[in-house]
Amino acid sequence: MLDSVIVAILIACEIGFWVLLGLGLASRYLWKRRRLSTALLVSVPLLDVVLLTAAVIDMRGGATADIRHGLAAAYLAYSIVFGHRTLRWADAKFHHRFAGGPPPPQPPPGGKARVRYEWAYWLWILLAYGVAWAVVLLMTWLVGDPGRTEALTAFVLQLAKVPAIALIWPVSHMLWPKKVESEDARSA
Repeated sequence: MLDSVIVAILIACEIGFWVLLGLGLASRYLWKRRRLSTALLVSVPLLDVVLLTAAVIDMRGGATADIRHGLAAAYLAYSIVFGHRTLRWADAKFHHRFAGGPPPPQPPPGGKARVRYEWAYWLWILLAYGVAWAVVLLMTWLVGDPGRTEALTAFVLQLAKVPAIALIWPVSHMLWPKKVESEDARSA
């Protein structure tokens, strides 16, 4: 029974993320309610804490860990590492689209700057993976039964594919950098 509750909480938190983000940005730019916007946007990461708490309570209640519990760790890791960036990205897009703000910043078009950008982004992905491991270790410790949390370790090992696959981008930009016109050539 709790299995379906964890799935429901997982889905509700994912939907809640986008609802709170949308309402937070609408409050800021469409309705000019800055305090409400701040409260809504600050509450976005709390959804991941709710999800993680539900996963730990479920496992402490006797459930054996599976992908649903692993996703709680991955979501929290994403929020810790990329949450602020995601909110800034969405804010810039929303501001530009609905409130006449400047176009959102773009990554460098090519050259060494783009290579640095891609490697830095990959390091952030690697950091998120490390945070996911830390959260899994914390969950294992909180549950106190390594036999029931083995699937968390298996999940986070499978999650290693993400930084491995993401390595394609910085390596490809390094091996085949896009040429960027210099300012002198563009103005001529």
